[in-house]
Amino acid sequence: MERPAWAPRSIDISVPSVSRIYDYYLGGSHNFEVDREAARRAMEFLPGLPKVMQANRAFMRRAVRYAAAEGITQFLDIGSGIPTFGNVHEVAQSASPEARVVYVDHDPVAVAHSEAVLDGDERTGVVAADLRKPHEILASPQVERLLDLNRPVALLLVAILHFVEDADDPYGAVAELRDALAPGSLLILTHASYEGIPLPAERAEGTVGVYKDIRNPLIMRSRDEIARFFEGYDMVEPGLVSMPRWRPDTAPEEEDPWAFSGFAGVGRTA
Repeated sequence: MERPAWAPRSIDISVPSVSRIYDYYLGGSHNFEVDREAARRAMEFLPGLPKVMQANRAFMRRAVRYAAAEGITQFLDIGSGIPTFGNVHEVAQSASPEARVVYVDHDPVAVAHSEAVLDGDERTGVVAADLRKPHEILASPQVERLLDLNRPVALLLVAILHFVEDADDPYGAVAELRDALAPGSLLILTHASYEGIPLPAERAEGTVGVYKDIRNPLIMRSRDEIARFFEGYDMVEPGLVSMPRWRPDTAPEEEDPWAFSGFAGVGRTA
């Protein structure tokens, strides 16, 4: 298999990666045949997966614009993946030129590619770290250089928590991050769920099986389980809803039915 110039030497390009599969769903070019094959297998069960990812991105952009309108100029995006058009720093900096953004991912391809895209941008940074170890993120030189944790921060956990198993204590990680942030900070979150998928759960389980096969289990949580991530936050209207229903730019009725798979919400610390 030919190794493209953008692929770091250290990575095994014969193993699928969640962030490259996501890149493929969004129509990106930073993925390998092994990623495309896994994506196609997942789409045999849930053909609307690209629509779900597009709805994720559209929600993220609306939520970042909301945060900027609320006067927040600091963004911490954990599980940021491979940069694609309309990333957090582009949306945030177009709304507020002084916005600072730190991207965090544990996928070496996502990190290397982010560093290349952001080279020379003094107001952004990239951290190679894992959501399951919040202290490593918070103590990173990039966070210390770019973010003032005594002022409000928008924390983005978009399409990431459903890759953290209960045994790895995702609730504890989210609480640790919450406790490190100043009052008035925002949590911007999306999460996969069987609720809202326009097919029986049995069909969706096939996709869950594909992610299990590539050793990146996809954890489908219920709305109540997802709501628990917002403990210690006041929900911003309209609360925890399907992605197209969160402060939409266009009528949700016009959205593809697949876009309503899973939940999105924004919370504010008191």
